[in-house]
Amino acid sequence: MNSLLEGAFSAGGLREDEYLDLQTGLVTCSSCHGPRQKVLKVDGRIYRPRCLCACQKAKQDRLEEERRQREFRDQVSRNRSLGLPEPALRRCTFANDLGYNPEMETAKKYVAQWETMYRQSVGLLIWGDVGTGKTFLAGCIANALLDAGVTVLMTNFSRILNAMTGLYNVDRNAYVDDLNRYDLLIIDDLGMERDTDFALEQVFSVIDSRYRVRRPLIVTTNLKPSQLKQTDSLARRRIYDRVLERCVPLQVNHRNIRSEKAQDNLRHARELLK
Repeated sequence: MNSLLEGAFSAGGLREDEYLDLQTGLVTCSSCHGPRQKVLKVDGRIYRPRCLCACQKAKQDRLEEERRQREFRDQVSRNRSLGLPEPALRRCTFANDLGYNPEMETAKKYVAQWETMYRQSVGLLIWGDVGTGKTFLAGCIANALLDAGVTVLMTNFSRILNAMTGLYNVDRNAYVDDLNRYDLLIIDDLGMERDTDFALEQVFSVIDSRYRVRRPLIVTTNLKPSQLKQTDSLARRRIYDRVLERCVPLQVNHRNIRSEKAQDNLRHARELLK
């Protein structure tokens, strides 16, 4: 038994970056002068197994942190590919904001207060005219949260309905369950989906399921909150009531950014063609 312990605990030969401290009798690091052995007593005998000195421990911690950060970056990259299926959405970032909409500050506050928003299942209803930057603002929130390790899916009901068409009920339920696995679901252009019984039934299923599992939902729409409240359609009212209950209205309606960019592009093209 003792011979086995001695073999297991033996220090081995000295390395180039260490020396034997004559006062302690322990192998010692030449850089930090910390011990690379520790003293153990087993059955009345003393053994000196190897251990990490301070600089070895610091290097090990640094490498472990680099590994964790690398794995985190890889996971964020995978989450972004899954959560933002349209590559253009990945360019919607706060860093790329040109300052068109002051509501961007509210978007930043939403991200900063994400833990509370998530815990209380609070979302946003981003509304305004066509081309005012609603999708860009929602995309900025999505990318910022993805960078923080939050799982986000940004999609629209056209894409969702295309995926659900032809599925059996059990498969549709499984699809909706998959949507609810995301910490945040962002639906772009609510109200633009097909006005059929099947479409509205599936839209309600997605919204209602999100409502029941109490996970945040962000929607963008061209409709005013008053239009959501006063719709004559019972099917749509069931959908919009749940949105209005959990989503804070945020108007983005200062200028038609899309039109301005198109005009700038045309002016630039004319200059090139002169």
